[in-house]
Amino acid sequence: MAKGKKSIYFCQNCGHEESKWLGQCPMCKEWNTFVEEKITVSKSSAVKSAVREAEVVTLSSVSTEQEDRIRTKIEELDRVLGGGIVPGSLVLVGGDPGIGKSTLLLQVCRQLAEEQKKVLYISGEESVKQIKLRADRMGEFDDHLLLLCETNLETIRQVIERERPAAAVIDSIQTMYSEEAASAPGSVSQVREATHTLMQLAKGLNITIFIVGHVTKEGTVAGPRVLEHMVDTVLYFEGDRHASYRILRGVKNRFGSTNEIGVFEMRETGLEEVANPSEYMLNGRPENASGSVVACSMEGTRPILMEIQALVCKSNFGMPRRTAAGTDYNRVNLLMAVLEKRIGLPLSNYDAYINIAGGIRMNEPAVDLGIVMAIVSSYKNRPISEKTIVFGEVGLSGEVRAVSMPSQRVAEARKLGFQTCIMPEVSKRMLKNMKGIEIIGVKSVNQAMNLF
Repeated sequence: MAKGKKSIYFCQNCGHEESKWLGQCPMCKEWNTFVEEKITVSKSSAVKSAVREAEVVTLSSVSTEQEDRIRTKIEELDRVLGGGIVPGSLVLVGGDPGIGKSTLLLQVCRQLAEEQKKVLYISGEESVKQIKLRADRMGEFDDHLLLLCETNLETIRQVIERERPAAAVIDSIQTMYSEEAASAPGSVSQVREATHTLMQLAKGLNITIFIVGHVTKEGTVAGPRVLEHMVDTVLYFEGDRHASYRILRGVKNRFGSTNEIGVFEMRETGLEEVANPSEYMLNGRPENASGSVVACSMEGTRPILMEIQALVCKSNFGMPRRTAAGTDYNRVNLLMAVLEKRIGLPLSNYDAYINIAGGIRMNEPAVDLGIVMAIVSSYKNRPISEKTIVFGEVGLSGEVRAVSMPSQRVAEARKLGFQTCIMPEVSKRMLKNMKGIEIIGVKSVNQAMNLF
């Protein structure tokens, strides 16, 4: 068996391979993403293949009993995971540096260790003393938590096979390297080789493995996109690292919904769960201020109330400025065009600044009506009652369309003390026995504007 080396060019965005360098990737159409890597190839004069006898089963013979999940006792994390950790799963946790990925996983290790489950924390970036200093801020840890500082993938594999933990944490995947791959740690081939090895360990030994992944400046996990396809669950940490709150969002989940989010608050002792994120987001709202409206968005099964702020002022230049923080910029431009065409507001001569307070990002169409009313409130300099909540989707002809789960949204608003709810007329008909809050149904944006 002879071995040789050759160069292969990988796309850093999607992992596509080419034998020569290309300016644009033919798969993902991104520019300047190909990097050269040396790989080792094996040549043999005679190729022998051994065929195993495959076992074929019928669909009716497959058991559909739900496998017992491992509860982490961190309710926000369990909700995002779909009810707990699935044994044998591979979970990727991504986020900006300093957002709290390692802190959350260390807290997970602490909770599992208290349940007398063996947990292995493998770090390629920190020493044992550094991990100990971080752990001391969280409290006492059980002896079932084992630490390993190693970056060699073969050594890590031997330790996992020897210790057989219930769960393992890899911090981070970009620091791991395999001697079988000739490229540098963090490269495309190394990340893919490491993830493939960890996937075999998770499925073969039926242990849960958490992988920490760094993100690029575009907000995606560094390395090829194939990394996200190989794992079972992808979780992203969102939020400003300088703010106190954090949002854990499920992007991919083979064992649960991808619409759920978990809200945490960063404190000195670690990440604390936020039981009522709506009340947390609405703290510090201004009183009798124009351009401020409370809207409601659904994240999975959880309604979240947020404050939408708008500032509309006369433009001093020929081209008005538009800024959107926390929502889609193009959606804001579309809604302003609807107001100019259907309502007759001359917004083409005005600058508009839209912000969702607290730094949270929401793209659900149900916040359309809240954005529209905030813009009109700022333009007319008329404040909307702080006891009023608004939600509904706005169409191009100015109609207000129905949204999903209106009863859960109204119930959350009533629980927080809101007295009036402006919502689509179609969704109002779905409500039954809603007492303690006034429900106003609107069919168009023009009808909603006449309410104040």
